[in-house]
Amino acid sequence: MFSVGKILGIPLFSDMGQVATLKKISAQLNLSISTVSRALKNHPDISENTKRKVKELAALMEYEPNSYAVTLRTNKSRVFGLIVPAISNMFYDSFIAAAEKDARNSGYSLLILQSGDDPVQEAENLRLCRHYRVDGILISVAAESHSSELFSKYQEAGIPLVFFDKVPGSGSFDTVCMADEEVATMAANTIIKYRKKRILALFGNPDFSISKKRTEAFLKVFEAEEGIIQLTLKNCRSSSEAEAAVSFSLSVKERPDLVFCMSDEILTGAMKALHQSGLSIPKEISVLTISNGLLPGLYNPPITYLETSGAELGKLAMKRILERAEGDTIAKSIILPSRLVAGGSM
Repeated sequence: MFSVGKILGIPLFSDMGQVATLKKISAQLNLSISTVSRALKNHPDISENTKRKVKELAALMEYEPNSYAVTLRTNKSRVFGLIVPAISNMFYDSFIAAAEKDARNSGYSLLILQSGDDPVQEAENLRLCRHYRVDGILISVAAESHSSELFSKYQEAGIPLVFFDKVPGSGSFDTVCMADEEVATMAANTIIKYRKKRILALFGNPDFSISKKRTEAFLKVFEAEEGIIQLTLKNCRSSSEAEAAVSFSLSVKERPDLVFCMSDEILTGAMKALHQSGLSIPKEISVLTISNGLLPGLYNPPITYLETSGAELGKLAMKRILERAEGDTIAKSIILPSRLVAGGSM
């Protein structure tokens, strides 16, 4: 390979098949090893011209720092663990994309793992993160996870944890969540505003703190409407359960005039049942959901929704784990507000 000498005007590197090292780069450029090292780290004491030459040669020689040695020397891996129940979930997909971009811009990589909503796999993922000496862990807890004691042990071992979306029900931890009570209250008030009288409200797994918060806030609004509005509440652990719940509700004499869905996953099941029924939206039945924003626009008419942005939550969570990695140890609870996005389903 002759491009090294041609570009940099230095003697050719005789064997480009060799493993590139700081010593070999320094020999080619007639610089000290410490100067080469600082140039690669953008040290302000090194001139821009020297930095350029060092980086160009390092790229051509395919130089890669020994990450294990760097980790041992600095006690920093520059890697964060990220654990979600399911990567295929659209909310988590947008969360991961935003978090990964901000991590990369800050010089970090992500080790992305999924628990499959299994507490045992969640614990194994935590163990893997510790094995790879991550600098911190972002985690949305699995269904039926009762691992507060385990989470505390990891923090005591010096591994920062930031919980997002689905968070532990107890313990003093960093949390980054949507404004769950606020978004559920907004949903209930929107239903009342449109004067709907027979409501089928579909919420998620009742064991999740997110479901509990949203359900309680939603029901509180309707306390003043008792006897005026007929409210039926169902908990659905999957889109198929949501489909079954809507199908059954449409078979009774006084079917609902509005279906409310707590999440995108529940919305997919509900809309499948509604499409099979042949009912016209919103002429014969209305739909309101809480959503990340993509799915409602795929239906005709578009579904009116309360926005819960996975991307924005990902940015906030990454900002917080970076603060923890830099030494901020005081637990914080960060809330992302929501907003109503009008569609054609009301």
